[in-house]
Amino acid sequence: MAGVSAQEHDPEKNVIGEDAERGLRAWPSSRDDEIRQALAHEPHQNERDGKGEHVQANGISKVWSRKSAAASSWRDPGPAPDGGTRAWIQVFCTHLTIFNTFGFFTSFGVYQTYYQTTLHIEPSTISWIGSIQVFLLFGIGTLTGRATDAGLFHPIYALGAIFQVVGIFSMASSKTLWQLFLSQAVCLGIANGLQFCPSMALVSTYFVKKRAFALGITALGSCTGGVVFPIIVQQCLPRYGFPWTIRIIGFIMLALNILALALFRTRLPPRKTGPLVDWASFREAPYSLYCAANFFNFWGLYFAFFYIGSFGRNVLGVSYQESINLLLVTVCMGFLFRPLPCYFADRIGALNVLIPFALLCGVMMFAWIAIHSVASLYVFAAIYGSGSAVIQSLWPAIIGECSRTPDLKKAGVRMGMAFSVVSVASLTGPPLAGALIQAGGGRYLFANVWAGGSFFVGAGLLVATRWALVGGDWRARI
Repeated sequence: MAGVSAQEHDPEKNVIGEDAERGLRAWPSSRDDEIRQALAHEPHQNERDGKGEHVQANGISKVWSRKSAAASSWRDPGPAPDGGTRAWIQVFCTHLTIFNTFGFFTSFGVYQTYYQTTLHIEPSTISWIGSIQVFLLFGIGTLTGRATDAGLFHPIYALGAIFQVVGIFSMASSKTLWQLFLSQAVCLGIANGLQFCPSMALVSTYFVKKRAFALGITALGSCTGGVVFPIIVQQCLPRYGFPWTIRIIGFIMLALNILALALFRTRLPPRKTGPLVDWASFREAPYSLYCAANFFNFWGLYFAFFYIGSFGRNVLGVSYQESINLLLVTVCMGFLFRPLPCYFADRIGALNVLIPFALLCGVMMFAWIAIHSVASLYVFAAIYGSGSAVIQSLWPAIIGECSRTPDLKKAGVRMGMAFSVVSVASLTGPPLAGALIQAGGGRYLFANVWAGGSFFVGAGLLVATRWALVGGDWRARI
């Protein structure tokens, strides 16, 4: 009875128990650690030196003074609000960030086809521009994630805005491959890396129960950007030419950067100490398996975004305008299949939703082999766009659930590490696909088989991640 009553009168244990049932964990407080350390250094209550009352009073005063010092050095913001005006404003600002960064990259298929037509360069060579851009977008995450935890969000984000403006306006004046490489791949890639991971990590600190849905809303930015930017190119390129088309995009990016910088607000106080890489996370099977799974998923993910337009033009003989429409169909499916699965992910588990869509992408890559008409290519674009949208929007939401000791103060570091793993896959995937197309004499068979196999391996590793977390409990929400 004593054990039962103690449990009933311990509200903290009850809260933790309820969270555990929901698949959540309590976040440790550094203030509690400081207080425990203060108590550990106090004399034992049975030790007396002839001034018992004085020692006891002195000990209590030391405890409270250390508690005050701990409170002043790390301001506990309390639990994540999971909503409210400020939290949803951060979601909106991150949506704008992804519009500028991932949205511009998602529309790279427009430039892949244009550069191939005007510069007469092999597709695999051109694809290095886009793959290095997304490599830097993810790869710089290890540095920017740790900088975000250290309280440097606004300086890092502002530096990214400067790189982005310089890169886009330099791209407008580029006329050779190396100029495009420096401006579009390197400069814009660095800008994306300085902005993408910090903004995603910041939003994660505002949400726990609704995190998947919130991150799904932010991920819609890649759809809005992936639709708006190709439409601008489609409508403006014939009228104003390449330089002014890109400058129009640059002015849009500049305005959105100013708005986001004015509205972004961090919630957690800075964590000044801590490693750049949290190697302990890689020693945990769920986290390592999950990073490996996303390596293989992203290895083949952008193949269709880069080459569906080229396939339409070079194999099926469609016009340049229609090749852009194929890319738009692929991207537009994300408007439905980014927020909707994320809504259900908060109820049945994000990993449970992610696994079948990874399998769907693998199936569609093999189905691409049998496509010989424009109508069937549109069907492929719609179905594959749905599956790839779910992967891109859901995978960051699961990172925090793959560690046995979750800590919001390390959200930026752990997310940055996972982004760095994905960056290697994103760097090598599209050029490898281009090389396989060249090896096949312009046929896409080898690239389709490679991409489909990559998705199946990724889906298998996602299943292994789930097993490492909950074992054989197939009804668990994870």
